[in-house]
Amino acid sequence: MITKSSDLAGMVLDEQVEFTLLELCRLCDARARHIAEIVDEGIVQPAGTTPMRWRFTGVMMKRIQIVLRLERDLEINLPGAAMVLELLEEMDYLRHREG
Repeated sequence: MITKSSDLAGMVLDEQVEFTLLELCRLCDARARHIAEIVDEGIVQPAGTTPMRWRFTGVMMKRIQIVLRLERDLEINLPGAAMVLELLEEMDYLRHREG
């Protein structure tokens, strides 16, 4: 069980790594209600049928961290943060495709 973000040092965050809602809340310093809002917005789609059974991949955690940072640092609302995240990912895709 991972209890804080410093425990992530050296861990590769990909589709194979999974976190529970509780672990994700601790790692992202976020409340479960806010994570549920991010899920409702369609930013991530965790495995599992109920919040207590949700499983988030490392990639999903990274997306959530970006959204939380956009909300906190730039005061962007959740739908705006979702749009910015999509644009950032598109830019990253295009850079890698060209390079």
